[in-house]
Amino acid sequence: MTNSKNVLFYVFGKGSLNELPLLIQNKRTKADDYCIYFVDRFLAESPVLGSLSKMENDLLFFVDTVDEPTTADINRVYSEIVNSRKTHPVVIVGMGGGCTLDTAKAISNLLTNGGRAEDYQGWDLVRVPGIYKIGIPTISGTGAESSRTCVMTNMEKHLKLGMNSEYTIYDQLIMDPGLSKTVERSQYFYSGVDTYIHCIESLGGRYRHAIGDAFSYQALTISREVFGAEDMQDEGSREKLMVASYLGGCAIANSYVGVVHPLSAGLSTVLKTHHCIGNCIVMNVMEEFYPRETTEFHHFLEKQRVTLPTNVTANLTDEDFNDLYEGTIIHEKPLANALGEGFREILTRDRVVEIFKRM
Repeated sequence: MTNSKNVLFYVFGKGSLNELPLLIQNKRTKADDYCIYFVDRFLAESPVLGSLSKMENDLLFFVDTVDEPTTADINRVYSEIVNSRKTHPVVIVGMGGGCTLDTAKAISNLLTNGGRAEDYQGWDLVRVPGIYKIGIPTISGTGAESSRTCVMTNMEKHLKLGMNSEYTIYDQLIMDPGLSKTVERSQYFYSGVDTYIHCIESLGGRYRHAIGDAFSYQALTISREVFGAEDMQDEGSREKLMVASYLGGCAIANSYVGVVHPLSAGLSTVLKTHHCIGNCIVMNVMEEFYPRETTEFHHFLEKQRVTLPTNVTANLTDEDFNDLYEGTIIHEKPLANALGEGFREILTRDRVVEIFKRM
């Protein structure tokens, strides 16, 4: 029996970013109250920065999303905040894609729990509620805005895993579909399909239940409408996908993912492949685990005229493939969800390597 939690408050709709100043003002009760902002570096020159309501004593960090966040990255930012002696903000704001939203969640947890990011990689290791945080997604699909985790890669341990805790969930969301208008087409697809993959994995698992199923079914229905549309990026589709992403994050908060995400995590730790495109590369060869869904995914690719990288593992060594296997098989909960407790007997090293060689 799981005691589940979802985001408590959200503002939704075109132009809803305009609500941010009031939401922050409501948290500033004293003259010296300050905020910490984490903003995707892509937005550094964007006029949307004018909506942040930033004051002189606030801190602003631009998050570089060329690579996904590592535990070392999170620790570095945390140390910078500690050295600035601004460790008790009244609110943290995360504005961007999954990398930025996850960074804000991780720092929120560290500021109240202390220690290092790697101390909390796993399930329910965060003991103290984090700093109040507002999430503002600028691209849809990862569900980072509504999930109970923030994913980081520990490069030393070849481990990609999040702080999976109810304390990681955002307190407030602003979901403005207008913010995803300028997202590059392929990236919009790669990220958006993450919602679809979350939900087929949740529905195909052993730990599903009626509430998680409801989130998954609705998110899948909307995803199919978006990726089956003539224009997946028109205003109506962007609005729909933002809803699907939110519901998809709620779905996996009530269940687990399956085979795709662990294999994608392997790609991230060895090749530094970004999460969403990694999921797509894996999904492209998932016929034996998700046959109907893989066919549907191929239809989405064709309909939206999106191509995937090929031969991504063509020049890897045996040592690389061993690291890929280790980076995959360590994800016991999702693999047990998909394949049962005997998942290691199914996903032998040889079988996992064969799967990676088809990517």
